Amino acid sequence: MNSSTYPKSHLVIAALLVLFLLSFVGTRYNDGGERFNSRDVLQSVASHPPVTTSGTPPSPENADSQTLPEQVVQPVAPEPELRIKAVTVKPGDSLAIIFKREGFSPRQLHSLVTSEPLGPRLKDIFPGHELVFASNGAGDLVSFEYSPGPLETLVFTRNGKNFDSRELVAQPSRSIAYRNGRIDHSLFVASQRAGLDDALTMRLAQIFQWDIDFVLDIRKGDEFFVLYEDLYLGDEFIGHGRILAAEFVNQDERFQAVYFENDDHGDYYAPDGASMRKAFLRAPLEFSRISSNFNLRRKHPIWKRTMPHRGIDYVAPQNTPILAAGDGKVEKASRTEANGNFVILRHGEQFTTKYLHMSKFARGVRMGRSVEQGQVIGYVGSTGWATAPHLHYEFLVDGVHHNPRTVKLPNATPVPAAHRSAFDSSSTRLLTTLEQYKNQIDLALGQ
Repeated sequence: MNSSTYPKSHLVIAALLVLFLLSFVGTRYNDGGERFNSRDVLQSVASHPPVTTSGTPPSPENADSQTLPEQVVQPVAPEPELRIKAVTVKPGDSLAIIFKREGFSPRQLHSLVTSEPLGPRLKDIFPGHELVFASNGAGDLVSFEYSPGPLETLVFTRNGKNFDSRELVAQPSRSIAYRNGRIDHSLFVASQRAGLDDALTMRLAQIFQWDIDFVLDIRKGDEFFVLYEDLYLGDEFIGHGRILAAEFVNQDERFQAVYFENDDHGDYYAPDGASMRKAFLRAPLEFSRISSNFNLRRKHPIWKRTMPHRGIDYVAPQNTPILAAGDGKVEKASRTEANGNFVILRHGEQFTTKYLHMSKFARGVRMGRSVEQGQVIGYVGSTGWATAPHLHYEFLVDGVHHNPRTVKLPNATPVPAAHRSAFDSSSTRLLTTLEQYKNQIDLALGQ
């Protein structure tokens, strides 16, 4: 059968099938005419490890045949080196002087002292206080530390153009200590001989100042006994803590006081719970002597005639601080030819105190302002009719002048009834401890 017997469409289909078969067979051979088979393919795959994803190491046996892409390591910027310097405040120093000396700009100082809430406390620095500066290579202040005492540090850290601040307070360990002494010449000499520093002696005098005039009433043979705290940071002694209990024998009269704290407020009380404080200080300043007592028939030193002296003249160095004798309100702060600079305080409806011949008033003391007992209201001077620096002090009850040294002073608030049981327990324990120390000393001395 020849081709002429097949339909034309069949011949076209047959031609296409021949072409497909020829192309299929051609794919089985490479350009060099070599055949590929399954064995060749498997050998080729075995000789080439699989492609790994980034971060997956090749197998150890094929590591030498691999060419890994080089990893680019970004260099880490080194921390800027800070310059640390500790400075001790010297007499006459101020922060402005210290900052200039250390090379810091006034702008940085302004940012520091105006930072809230602790920046304003930097305005009152004193000799002996410690400062620590940390600055970078550009001379910018990075951090600043101020230590007003061994237990407290104010830390300032730069935050942009400003400073953040925080207060660190160390908690010392406390141990009980005891000292006693007998007065031969003065309280301070006897205290130093007993091993008390002047600051603790002042606290002892302040506890009993409402009952004892430590300038005029002290006599040879007077005694004191003190139970107090010593403070330590680690093994380092850093100072004395509060007085816990004390006894003072003045002209054979015995006074006792214990410290008691309630509702976060601590004060000194007699064993019966009465406050050691009185509503008024007996003397409103630290004075050296009395130049003129309360005397309604005194001869005036300037006018040389009898003129009532309705107060007491306390002699003290120029600019000695004058304290408010009690809580009250400033009724007048003014100046006259006779009184010089003077202040009148009103203490409720019954009591008035007057302070004359001041050199100047304390900051903020003006009519209508409230003051607290012991607050500085002015400074000793010789303004007005005065021949030398002194304070003329008057005490009035219901408008009538009384001798400030002998007038009966009203008591302050006693231990609250709600805390009386706790006070009795604490007071008994402290006074018992004080008595035990006294007995040990007596036994040691063979008394």
